[in-house]
Amino acid sequence: MAITKARANEARNAITAIFFIQGIVGVTQIPRIPELIEQVGANFGVWGLITGLSGLGGMLGLLFATPLIARFGTRDVTIVGGFGQALMVAALIFAHDPIAFLIFSALGALSGSALNIGINSQSVALQKAMNRVIIGRFHAAWSIGATISAVLSGILATFMPLWIHLLLVPGLGAISLIIFGRGLLVAKEDGHGTGQVVAKKSSFFKMPGQVWLLSAGLFAGVFGELAMMDWSAVYSKNVLLLDAGRGAIPYAAFSAAMIIGRLSINKLGNKWHISSVARVGALMAGSSFAAGIFLSSTLANTNQDLALVLATIFFFIAGLGSAPMVPSFFSAAGYVKGLNTAQVLARMSFMNSIAVMGAKYLMGALALNVGLTLAFVFPIVTSLLAGIIAGVVAKRAKVGDELASAYPATGAMAIAED
Repeated sequence: MAITKARANEARNAITAIFFIQGIVGVTQIPRIPELIEQVGANFGVWGLITGLSGLGGMLGLLFATPLIARFGTRDVTIVGGFGQALMVAALIFAHDPIAFLIFSALGALSGSALNIGINSQSVALQKAMNRVIIGRFHAAWSIGATISAVLSGILATFMPLWIHLLLVPGLGAISLIIFGRGLLVAKEDGHGTGQVVAKKSSFFKMPGQVWLLSAGLFAGVFGELAMMDWSAVYSKNVLLLDAGRGAIPYAAFSAAMIIGRLSINKLGNKWHISSVARVGALMAGSSFAAGIFLSSTLANTNQDLALVLATIFFFIAGLGSAPMVPSFFSAAGYVKGLNTAQVLARMSFMNSIAVMGAKYLMGALALNVGLTLAFVFPIVTSLLAGIIAGVVAKRAKVGDELASAYPATGAMAIAED
C-alpha cells in the first residue's frame, strides 16, 4: 500500500528513536562489566562461557520472531521485545552467581533478538519504500545511544551504586520505547502481519546460498563490535590499568566513530555499492584493532597516559571501519528472492547467534589461557574476514540496480506525496 510522505517521515523518526533507545539500554552495563564479573564470582573462562551461552536465548527468540511478526506485526514485536530487554538488564542486579546471570542474560538476548528482527524489518521496509539508502541513519542512532550510554555509565560508575544505575537507565528506556513505538509502521504499511501478503512458507533451515554468505558476513562483521562491548572495559582495567571512568574512554571513542561512519553511509552509498564501502571499512577496522591493542598493551606499564591515547585513537579508526559492515549485510537481506525481509533476517541472525555463542566462549578461553591482549587477535581476524565476504557480495551485486527494482521482499509499500 502507499503511505504519505508525512507518514513515512513519522515512521523514520520513530525507527530512529527506537534504535537510539536500544543503544542506550544495551550498553548500560558495559563500563561496569568488571563489577558484574566480581558480583557473580567468575573468572575469564567462565565469563566467556556465560556470554556465549546467553546466545541460546537469542536463538530461541529468532525461531519464534518470524511467526510472531506474521501474527502481530513488526511494531508490536519491537515494543514487547525492547521492553523485555530493558527488564532483563535491570534484573542483572539480582544475579549473584553465574547461573542467575546466565538466565537473565539469556532472557535479555531472547527479547533483544525479537526487537532486532522487528526494528530491522521496519528499517529495510521503509528504505525500500523511500527508494534510497537510509539504514545508515538508523544504525548511527544506535551508535549515538551506545556512545552516550558508555560515557554516562563511565561517569555514573564513579559515584552511583550499580543497582541504582541498572534500574534507572533501563527503566527510562522502557518508558521511552512505549512512547516512540506508537509511530512505527503498522502491519498494513510494512507488509508484515495478519492479513498481509507474505512470502511462501519455507523451512527455516532451507536457505538460499546467498543467505549463508550473508550470515557468515554478518558474524564476521559484528564480532569485533561484540568483543569491544564484552571486553573493552576489562581490557582497560586489567591491561591498561585504568579506573572505571577513564576505562570507558576507548569504547566511547569506538562508538563515536561508529556514529560518524554510519551517518556517512548514505552519502558513500550514493557513490559506491554499500558492500564495497564495507569491504574497505573492514580492512581498516582489522588493522586498526591490531595497532590499538598491541601498541597500548606494550606501553601500559611504562606510559599509561600514552597507552590510553593510542588505544583511543586506533579504536576510533576501527569504529569508522566497523560502521558500514552490519548495515551492508542487513541491507542485502532485503533482496533475497523467495523470502521476505523478516525471514532472511531471522535466518541470518539465527546462524549468527550460533557462531557468536561459540566465538564468545573461545574469546573467554583465549583470555584465560593466553591473555586478553592475544585473545583480541580473534576479532581482528574476523574483521578482516568480513572485508573478504563484503567484497564477494559487492561483486555479485548487479551494477546499476535500484532499490525499487529489487525483489519486493517486504510487501508492497510506496511513498505518496501529500
